[in-house]
Amino acid sequence: MQYSIKQFLLLGGAAFILVGAITPVMRALALRIGAVDAPDSGRKTQKEPVPYLGGVAIVIGVLTVSYAALLYSDFSKQTFLLASSVLLPALAMAVMGLIDDLRGLLPWPRLAAQTIVAIIVATLLISSHTIGTAFNNRILDAAVSILWIVGVCNSINFFDNLDGGASGTVAITTFFLFLIAYDRQQVLVSALSIVTAGATFGFLLWNRPPAKIYMGDAGALFLGIVVSVLTIRLNPGVVSRGLSIAIPGALMAVPIMDTTVAVGSRIFRRISPFEGGRDHLSHRLMRIGFSRRFAAFALWGLTFLFAVLALAIYTWPDSAGKALLLVGILGWLMLASFFFRIPSTDD
Repeated sequence: MQYSIKQFLLLGGAAFILVGAITPVMRALALRIGAVDAPDSGRKTQKEPVPYLGGVAIVIGVLTVSYAALLYSDFSKQTFLLASSVLLPALAMAVMGLIDDLRGLLPWPRLAAQTIVAIIVATLLISSHTIGTAFNNRILDAAVSILWIVGVCNSINFFDNLDGGASGTVAITTFFLFLIAYDRQQVLVSALSIVTAGATFGFLLWNRPPAKIYMGDAGALFLGIVVSVLTIRLNPGVVSRGLSIAIPGALMAVPIMDTTVAVGSRIFRRISPFEGGRDHLSHRLMRIGFSRRFAAFALWGLTFLFAVLALAIYTWPDSAGKALLLVGILGWLMLASFFFRIPSTDD
């Protein structure tokens, strides 16, 4: 069944309105129960306590709009199961993230839970033959899928260290993911992408600098699963496997860069990669004079540029794909080198 772009945009608009309306309610609830992020450590950038639970609004918005759309449109057992294979694992991670927000969890149990969910999702992807760019080797497909899901999940979680940083980046990434999936007539990927984009844009109304609420681990881990699975399922239809893999890589280039720089600098300084700190891209930009607002604008701008690169590789794979990929790799390495050279601490 064919769907018009107007129908998809209505889905995104519904998620935008719903999450925009629910978020202040979750903010009030967070303040009532004391679920706030206090500026009580050296890695915090806010000056006042900021409520958590924004991620709950994102989860409610994405799930409600997605399942309502399934019921209203071409509902079938197959589409229900395919959508649930993304949304239910994401919900499970959101629950764990909410527990972490409210009570706190150690890094290793969190990583173990992410790995278990990734194994389950990778198994579902392989058994349902819904991997967009497969290697025709089940073991290799499983290994790459698991690493990608865990990696993206942690990258988005790590990237949620600045007002609007993660929400704006996910909004831009999933909107461009929608453009490619819609052109490829991948209905489910298109629908979930535009719903996620609408939900994160709606949340951004309250999360933009200065943030009135944070998404917390509940939102970051939920979005991490959704984005990682959608990028795996995306089938760009490009003959070159390298260019096909480069498209989701470009879409996630900035969060991956943030994780690479932060973890790399921690290993170099001989501290745990899981230890929090003011060594992310946003912190480094502020260290050289950017305000929090302009640091967010800069990261959104970089995300937009790499998303345009992904779209360009998809659009012109034969005539300019390899050249664009080379430009993207060189640009990514130059930017990563630039951020590495900024001091990792305020000392």
